[in-house]
Amino acid sequence: MHSYPPLNVSVSTPRLELRGATDDLLEELVPLVRAGLADASPPPFDDPMSLYEPDPDVRVQKWLQGIWRGRGSVTSDFWRLNLVVLIDDHPSGIQDIIGTSFDTYGTAVTFSWLSADLRGRGLGREMREAALHLCFEGFGAAEASSEAFLDNIGSNRVSEALGYERNGTTWATRRGQSEQMQRWCITREHWLPARRSDITMTGVEACKQALSQKP
Repeated sequence: MHSYPPLNVSVSTPRLELRGATDDLLEELVPLVRAGLADASPPPFDDPMSLYEPDPDVRVQKWLQGIWRGRGSVTSDFWRLNLVVLIDDHPSGIQDIIGTSFDTYGTAVTFSWLSADLRGRGLGREMREAALHLCFEGFGAAEASSEAFLDNIGSNRVSEALGYERNGTTWATRRGQSEQMQRWCITREHWLPARRSDITMTGVEACKQALSQKP
């Protein structure tokens, strides 16, 4: 057990586990980040993004620094919970939940990446289902959202399959080029009918208290 409760969170499905991103788990992800296995074609992330850094060592350093900064920037209205994705107990990606105006509106955003060699097996959907379970069942969120570039077919298909509704489009830069993104939203009411009964969680209550700090 860690002294910082968000590092003790665990969400388990039949196929994978999301676990609080301890430094030990992050270190096991470093080879994937260094090898560029978090990236994809077409590029999935908007700027600025440490995972686009061409120098592998700089890429790893900036990626870790971003996670560490997020740990220290926590208020009840904005926080970022970093979760490592374990497949067969092997760290294989990241699934983040970002609380945006969470104390005021109960809204959250999800972000993720999965090692390139594990894509196309339905694991991205399972990761998102686990994240939504933590958002709604664990944290009592009212709404969760996601964004993806129009050509990010995998992410957009997952959102559609899980019952998200299209919520307009927006613009972002991707490696310096302007591109359009699809916005998606799912409310607690729309999530409940599809709520899975085979997802378990631990460490949630202590984590909620740690993320409820007033500014």
